[in-house]
Amino acid sequence: MFFPEGQIRVHLYGEPVDMRKSFNGLYALTRHGLGADPLSGELFVFISRRATQMKVLYFDRSGFCIWTKRLEAGRFISDWSKVKTRVLDWTGLKLLLEGIEPARMRKRYRHEQSSRAIQDSSPCSASIR
Repeated sequence: MFFPEGQIRVHLYGEPVDMRKSFNGLYALTRHGLGADPLSGELFVFISRRATQMKVLYFDRSGFCIWTKRLEAGRFISDWSKVKTRVLDWTGLKLLLEGIEPARMRKRYRHEQSSRAIQDSSPCSASIR
């Protein structure tokens, strides 16, 4: 099934989940752990304790579906103490599937400081005076 990228909500469950859970177990976690309606058509993401497996539960019009991904190397999440239950967008889920934690992203450039440093050290600014 394909989702319109701007219209889908993704709920990340903020605690490790036993990956032996299937439809009924993940349904119960969605209903009671997240307090969300599993029949809403939104995506619900669950990650294993070692953070090497992920399951995504969603309901399409005919029934429940589960996507599963297992990493051979690396982890989806580096530190469970920093993870909390939250709502992501489709882009956040795609980043998480690729191993990039959206909460840990840092900007490469600081435009305010770098532009000030360029203005202060510019040789042209001294010759204009």
